[in-house]
Amino acid sequence: MKFSSKLTVNQIVEIMNAEVTVKGNLNNLISGINEIHSVESGDISFVDHPKYYEKVLNSKAIAVIINKDAEVPEGKTLFICNDPLQCYLNIVHHFVAFTPQHTAIHPSAKIGEGTVIQPNVFIGENVIIGKNCIIHANVSIYADTEIGNNVVIHSNSTIGGDACYFQKRETGWVKLTSCGSTKIEDDVEIGCNCCIDKGVSGVTFIGKGTKFDNQVQIGHDAHVGAHCFLGAQSGVSGCTFVDDHCAIWAKSGVNKGIYVAKNTTILAMSAVDRTITEEGTVLFGLPAEDARKKWREIAYIRNLPELYTEFEKFKKGL
Repeated sequence: MKFSSKLTVNQIVEIMNAEVTVKGNLNNLISGINEIHSVESGDISFVDHPKYYEKVLNSKAIAVIINKDAEVPEGKTLFICNDPLQCYLNIVHHFVAFTPQHTAIHPSAKIGEGTVIQPNVFIGENVIIGKNCIIHANVSIYADTEIGNNVVIHSNSTIGGDACYFQKRETGWVKLTSCGSTKIEDDVEIGCNCCIDKGVSGVTFIGKGTKFDNQVQIGHDAHVGAHCFLGAQSGVSGCTFVDDHCAIWAKSGVNKGIYVAKNTTILAMSAVDRTITEEGTVLFGLPAEDARKKWREIAYIRNLPELYTEFEKFKKGL
């Protein structure tokens, strides 16, 4: 999320409203706030786990909220505090707050020529919908969503809902408030009962010409490229990048934070848990592997009862 104007270090400390020690460049101007998966130059981010200290400190972030006294990378600003997540959330909440809406279509929404909005559609604040779209009944389009031209969204789908992003603590789950957005390019068709979460702090993106069957789930900050196809009950986890011309068939899932190369095909009821770098790969299984290899394994397993019988006969003959 970008701020409307750049903030000084002192302004950030004031907004965090916590006991903070500042180290490093005190003259930095901070232009936005992002969690690590979406961080850009000029942003402030946070880290509270040793596993990610090095990654965040060496990221594009100009400022880092951290819970240890660390060496300051050149040119950066560190905000050292006991609870970096809460300080991060205090900044987000300073700029983002839930505002009740009393009309089905927010006055700020921009809807293009030739677009049809069916009954019982909800359209939130700062939504942009292009030309010649069809938004079917009972669709909900949350704030800060951008939809291109010639897009079809079928009934009961939700676009731009909050990310499912929580941190486990002794007292329960702490929610990372979503302050990102959703972008759907031209010629996309989305089936019934699909859900596309907005970015936690960045953009959830659906590329031109991509098609969804019913009951598809796209996680926060995910990127689904152009001319992809997603079958019924399939899902892409948060922060995953699915490149162009991929097919993810029914009841298949892609794990978080990985990359899937162009022209990949994921066959039905498969689960991808690793990055796929070779274009044109066909995957199948749990976990998903090269489909031909997986089918051979299945054939071998089918033969196990006969092999076991032969083995028992062999033992008796010894």
